[in-house]
Amino acid sequence: MTGDQLRRLFNAGYTAEKYARLQALVDERCGGHVPFRLSETPCFFDCEFMRRISRDGRELIEQLETDEYWRASEVSIPERYRAPGEPRQAMFVQVDFGVVRGEDGWLQPKLVEIQGFPSLYAFQPVFAQSYIDAYEMPRDLHYLLDGLDPSAYGAVLGEAITGGHDPAEVVLLEIDPENQKTLCDFRVTERMLGVRAVCITQVKRRGMRLFYDRDGVETPIRRIYNRAIVDELERRGVEPPFDWRDDLDVEWAGHPNHYFRISKFSLPHLRHASVPETLFLDQVREMPADLSGWVLKPLYSFAGLGVVIGPSREEIEAIPAQRRGEYILQRKVEFEPVVETPHGLTKAEIRVMYVNGRPVTHIIRMGRGKMMGVDHNKNMEWVGASAALYHEES
Repeated sequence: MTGDQLRRLFNAGYTAEKYARLQALVDERCGGHVPFRLSETPCFFDCEFMRRISRDGRELIEQLETDEYWRASEVSIPERYRAPGEPRQAMFVQVDFGVVRGEDGWLQPKLVEIQGFPSLYAFQPVFAQSYIDAYEMPRDLHYLLDGLDPSAYGAVLGEAITGGHDPAEVVLLEIDPENQKTLCDFRVTERMLGVRAVCITQVKRRGMRLFYDRDGVETPIRRIYNRAIVDELERRGVEPPFDWRDDLDVEWAGHPNHYFRISKFSLPHLRHASVPETLFLDQVREMPADLSGWVLKPLYSFAGLGVVIGPSREEIEAIPAQRRGEYILQRKVEFEPVVETPHGLTKAEIRVMYVNGRPVTHIIRMGRGKMMGVDHNKNMEWVGASAALYHEES
């Protein structure tokens, strides 16, 4: 079935009871309440569109693996956070696309952001499967990519995170993980792989080795699934028990340098039909006459912090000249409302998730507000976190 056919089928059979079943099922499978809003509906797309966004994201990632970009992006990594042993290929990359309508009338992806940092790899497939189960949808719907089934996906993710080590000697490193909104993902990661979330402040260092307490036993850390965001460390004033620059006896599953190297810093360097015009603010020679069609973004912020849509000249001029290199100015992506809901057409942002360059699954954010984040979609229904479902075509 096409995406449109699946949409009509879903909307005709929707009930509030099924949505309540979805919420309960997700909470049960995650071992606790999921604090962010789950949309009442998944998103349905045609197979060819799903293939296209996966391909476009891969083409963008390839541009960021070249010698030219590697040299250009050296300046993106602050010296105090430059960790040794950085591989050329990023293990985890997220490519966020807005869904827009092309001149030919067909849906097209338009790049919003790209990030060399892990996302909800354990939670998202559980969430997507819960839509299928709670709403008793066709069992042949797909939410994984590149021919993966759940078993193969688990193997790919497990190898990336554990690297073949004993899971007890691998940690998911975070800041106060028990109070993060993404705790659901941490819990599913532990259920799936046996890898526990550990607060960065609880890690102990002995020489160049790291340890943590696991059930009262001091346990060596051989590999780190890194989920600690540097700008959050700085905001909270958290001091890790190690220096990022040290040549620690540990492997990184998601090297810390890629958080900087593959980021908003990358956007002005990308050349692709899916990429809107993007400029480093300090390189803008003449400010656009109409700034309403532009977005001002700080290079290293997370979850939309500091982003200004349609900035005023005064807001831009208030940024000190010596700090303008820390911002980009990007043409606004005009999301096309494409999801038919009882509350009107709703917009969707699709995050394509990659492991070692391979597209594996998606995250969807639905919204009708100015931005896709929770703060811009308060007191709305049929918005929030969602999943992409589609029928595979031969």
